[in-house]
Amino acid sequence: MGALRPLSWAGIFRLGLAQVGLGAVVVLTTSTLNRLMVVELALPAMLPGLLVGLHYAMGMLRPRWGHGSDRGRRTPWILGGMAALATGGFLAACATVLMETAFWPGVALATFAFTLIGGGVGAAGTAVLALLATRCAPERRAPAATIVWLMMIVGLGATAGISGAFLDPYSPARLVTVAGCVALAAMTLATLGVIGMERGAAPSAEAAQTPFMDVLRETLAEPAARRFTVFVFVSMLAFSAQDLILEPFAGHVFGFTVGESTTLAAKQQSGIFFGMVLTAVAASAAGRRLLGEAAGRLSFWIVAGCLGSGLALAGLVAGAFTPGWPLAVNVFALGFMNGMFAVAAIASMMALAGATGAGREGARMGLWGASQAIAFGLGGLLGATLVDIARALVGEPSLAYAAVFALEATLFMVAAWLGASVGVERAGAPRGRADYRNDAPAAALVAGE
Repeated sequence: MGALRPLSWAGIFRLGLAQVGLGAVVVLTTSTLNRLMVVELALPAMLPGLLVGLHYAMGMLRPRWGHGSDRGRRTPWILGGMAALATGGFLAACATVLMETAFWPGVALATFAFTLIGGGVGAAGTAVLALLATRCAPERRAPAATIVWLMMIVGLGATAGISGAFLDPYSPARLVTVAGCVALAAMTLATLGVIGMERGAAPSAEAAQTPFMDVLRETLAEPAARRFTVFVFVSMLAFSAQDLILEPFAGHVFGFTVGESTTLAAKQQSGIFFGMVLTAVAASAAGRRLLGEAAGRLSFWIVAGCLGSGLALAGLVAGAFTPGWPLAVNVFALGFMNGMFAVAAIASMMALAGATGAGREGARMGLWGASQAIAFGLGGLLGATLVDIARALVGEPSLAYAAVFALEATLFMVAAWLGASVGVERAGAPRGRADYRNDAPAAALVAGE
């Protein structure tokens, strides 16, 4: 993109409105609709698993979409993606209602809807983060990424809480109305967030002339970028395997209503929010002085967050067999630990995205977005399918869910081991210096020092 003034903090917060809208639609489709299909409609958990897997499979196109935004303006990719996402979210709710009376037509409509959702998330999400890497001064890239990610969590949490309140008592008409309002609000927020953001920008000449496959090969040839791609895949696989079964778990084992289980998702997103904020503060210069140099290492927070997430999942295993288990507290703790490793991963991502200069940010963000999307698709399908298999074999929901949560905890242990060797490159580093030590201070990325 052409040279523009770096984004102010107000501009960064405004751009984050697009992430708020994105999170609002996603939480409704992946959490609430999933629970309705499994509990209220008594459908196999594999069905929403396949639909969400289709959504994430579309993420494999993220590198190509990111490269497309590198070659021109990113605003059309953001608004076009949000339009597809909002439309898909509304149609997904309509499809869920249709399944009650016409199952196969409902499945067909849901397939189309989740394809739109996946395409919309991939195009809009990649372009937003690439725009941040392009328009932010190097020292602001990581804190800016943290801000907009937290704003997405706000969208997830607020939508889960508010929609959960309006969905009780559940009715098909209520679901369609809530979905329509969420879609309209998301599109409005995205428009307010990006309109005029690229006024006066000119496409990057280098990006316009460099073939996509050349950019992809160059990125994968960098050791730091390659190691980071593997870590993203494994950690997101561990995280996403619980995504489609947590609310059904609350319904089957703890007897939660639709509204109560949707609100439980809000508690998890709140935990992620506070985990990210606390980690960013602890990794600042003041945090390092108070807690020591360990607080300034990205590897420290990545490993601590993955280990903590594994322990929180072990708590869900115990809760499946313990009457009166504080499920809401356990879920909040899981979200908190997820937020810890996520903020360190985001700091690494933003630094690596801009490491080779202008015109490559979209393709590089797209690569890591694709790794995440593939992991999420496989993880969601894996978790849902294993629950179905376990319930068929043992006939006891508590044991079935506990077995899957135990597997997820093990995956997080593996992610912690991989996270200890993740290479981190400082934002704006020159080409050819991609092998910075993994103990580079997180504060240099998170706090912009």
